[in-house]
Amino acid sequence: MTFDVLIVGGGIVGMATAMAILRARPLSVLVLEKEPALGAHQTGRNSGVIHSGLYYKPGSLKATTCVRGREAMVAFCEEHGVPWERCGKIVVATRREQLTQLDELERRGRANGIAGMERLGPEALREREPHAAGIAALAVPETGIVDYAVVLRAMADLVTKRGGTVELGVQALAVHRETQGLVVETSAGPRRTRFLIGCAGLHSDRFTRASGVEPGVRIVPFRGEYFKLAQARESLVRNLIYPVPNPEFPFLGVHFTRMKRGGVEAGPNAVLALQREGYTKTSVSIRDISSIVTWGGFWRMGSKYYRTGLGELWRSWSKAAFAKALQELVPEICEADLESGGVGVRAQALTKSGALVDDFHIVQADRMVHVLNAPSPAATASIAIGEQIAERVLAQVRP
Repeated sequence: MTFDVLIVGGGIVGMATAMAILRARPLSVLVLEKEPALGAHQTGRNSGVIHSGLYYKPGSLKATTCVRGREAMVAFCEEHGVPWERCGKIVVATRREQLTQLDELERRGRANGIAGMERLGPEALREREPHAAGIAALAVPETGIVDYAVVLRAMADLVTKRGGTVELGVQALAVHRETQGLVVETSAGPRRTRFLIGCAGLHSDRFTRASGVEPGVRIVPFRGEYFKLAQARESLVRNLIYPVPNPEFPFLGVHFTRMKRGGVEAGPNAVLALQREGYTKTSVSIRDISSIVTWGGFWRMGSKYYRTGLGELWRSWSKAAFAKALQELVPEICEADLESGGVGVRAQALTKSGALVDDFHIVQADRMVHVLNAPSPAATASIAIGEQIAERVLAQVRP
C-alpha cells in the first residue's frame, strides 16, 4: 500500500498535523512512532502550560501560532472532554534591572493580542500570590494548564476515527525516492508514501539528513529537571509564578507551575545533555556527544553562554542551589520542601554560527516537510502548526 501522507513522529505536532490533514481531506495518512507508547519524550514530559504568547517576537512563527493555537487547544479540550484550566500566571521582577525587560514583555504581549494583562506592584502581587516576593509583576490571565499526554491520546483517537493509521514501535531509518513517490525504510519494513512529513523531535536533524535533505542546523539536547513541592507546602503557590527571563537565553528560568494532574512543579533548569534521550545525569551517548562537539556552532555558543551553562549545571547537582534560585520568587521555600520531580529533554536547534534558533524552524523540500525546531510553546501551538503544515501538503498532494 502507498499512503498519501506519512508522518514520522507521533508527538503532539505530528499528531496535530495528521488531524489537520484528515479534517481537510479524506487522504490515507500513516503516523509512525518509534516508541511503544505515545508521549514518551517532549510531549509527555513538559510542564503542561497552555502558553499565552507573551514572550515571542511579534510576527514570528512562535507568536502567531501560539496565540492562534492557544484558543484552538482550548476548543479541542472542550470538544473532546480533556480537562484544562485557564488559571493565569504572574511574571515577577525581583530586581530593578529587570523592570525594563518586564516592560518589553508587556509590550510584546499587547502586540501579540493578549487580553487582560495587568501590571502589579508588590501589594497587588501579594494579593494574587501571597508568598511571592518582587518589586513588580505582570499578571497574564490568558495562560492555562493541561496534561498534554492526555491531549495527545485524544488526538490519536481522532486520527484513527477519521481513517488514519498510527503504528507504534516502528522507527523510520531512511528515505529513498521512487518514480511515483517515496520509500521510507523502517524497523518493520518499507512503507511507501506520496508525501513525507518529519516531526522527529530529538532526532529531527538526523532524520532530515537520512531523507536526503541538509537540515542546516544541529539538534543539541538540553535536559530540564524538575522538583515538586512537598504536599504540605503546595499552598505556597496558587497558580503559576515565573521570573523575568534572560532575553539572550531561550529558556524561561526556574519557575513554579501548578499541574492539572495535581501537585506543584518547580523548575526546570536547562543542562546540556550528553544523550539525546538522556533523562538522568549519568546518561551518555558517544554518538550524541560527537554530534555536539563536532558542530562548530556548539563552541561558538559555549563561548557566549558558558557562565550561564555552569550555573545550570551547578543547580543540577546541588539541591540547595536549586532551592536558592526558587527563593528569589518565593522566599519561604527551603531545600526540605523539594522532592524529586520529572525530567524532560528539549530538542534545541543550533546554527553553525552558534545561535540558538529562537523560532520554530520548518524546512520544505520536494515531496517533504521537516520540522527541525519545535520547542516550547510547540505543544500550545501544535494545532496551529499542524494546520500550517497541512496547507503545504494539501497544495502538493492532489486527489
